[in-house]
Amino acid sequence: MSVSRGNILLGVSGSIAVYKSLLLTRLLIKKGYTVKVVMTSAAKDFVSPLSFATLSKHSVYSDISSDQEWNNHVDLGLWADVLLIVPATANTIAKMAHGIVDNMLLACYTSAKCPVFYAPAMDRDMWLHPSNQSNIKTLKSYGNHMIAPTSGELASGLEGVGRVAEPEDCVQVIEDFLNQQQDLKNKTVVITAGPTFEAIDPVRFIGNKSTGKMGIAIAEECIRRGAEVHLVLGPSHIPIEDIRVQVHRVISAQEMYDQVHAHTSADIFIMAAAVADYKPKNYSEEKIKKGQGKMKAIELERTLDIAKSIGSLKSEKQILVGFALETTNEIANAKSKLERKNFDLIVLNSLNDKGAGFKHDTNKVTIIRRDNKSTGYELKSKSDVAKDIIQEIIQYQEQL
Repeated sequence: MSVSRGNILLGVSGSIAVYKSLLLTRLLIKKGYTVKVVMTSAAKDFVSPLSFATLSKHSVYSDISSDQEWNNHVDLGLWADVLLIVPATANTIAKMAHGIVDNMLLACYTSAKCPVFYAPAMDRDMWLHPSNQSNIKTLKSYGNHMIAPTSGELASGLEGVGRVAEPEDCVQVIEDFLNQQQDLKNKTVVITAGPTFEAIDPVRFIGNKSTGKMGIAIAEECIRRGAEVHLVLGPSHIPIEDIRVQVHRVISAQEMYDQVHAHTSADIFIMAAAVADYKPKNYSEEKIKKGQGKMKAIELERTLDIAKSIGSLKSEKQILVGFALETTNEIANAKSKLERKNFDLIVLNSLNDKGAGFKHDTNKVTIIRRDNKSTGYELKSKSDVAKDIIQEIIQYQEQL
């Protein structure tokens, strides 16, 4: 029995170019992909769903419910490794850009956690219209990938840009993307994220303001690149969208230490958690009551140093990445931490940089390598910072 190279959810909207999507389906299957098709009602006016079902060997989805059966767009979105919309009409592009969900294809699009590619197909004047160009820019800002239309004779008889990309070109774009994105295939990555809470009594704790956003973004980027991911996550309200991430939820530094040490054979360790440096030496089994005077001192002791312990154990083939959140002498402090804990790379961010650090959806980092090379990056979304971090790791790994 053949093994699928990946799952492609092919979205088809209403254009005379629909016939090219039949060939596209066939080419993708010949390449070894599993293809499922979702069509808009307008697309069915051009080509019968039976044609796609025959080629793909799967039922074609068009309506949220059919024959009293619920078609779960969320499950389809999670199933897909890529959502590929060919052809994408001006109408569908506009709805994608503005969150209008009035058919099964758009429901899948707004639920998808995978990369989205779309190939526009429309007349020249529609393509050039400012509203369409604005929608294209909006989709780019969402991280969607356009397979650009070509120039030639159009259905209207006009000449110009608007012809949907050829099926062979669409396949090549997907192949190139997936090959690039599988650079962590067969690698196991352990990532720590979020804060730890060190209990004082049943209701109070020592903690910090970390949300885990950065570590979660890194975990999801590693999954997209083909890795097996273990995310050791401290208390966080941030949802993990990709069900392929293996999440190990912990509270304290000791619990995080234990979970990380349960996976010491991993290929890559990324220590993004903000682990509490100290914990109360004595835990009160009962809530400490408020007294009349000052509260008695809470004696603290050091928590286990998770990153340093992995640094002392790792082999030359394993990669250990640390994080440093600094406010003064940033570069010097980060380099010192890299040496003390035997990191291969350290990701430095400063609370002095606006938009960096805890709680923000953005971050601004400098990545320092063991060979003393460093790269500074501009303020970016944490998902884009995650891409930069993983790319640095892969480049470093290629030199081992």
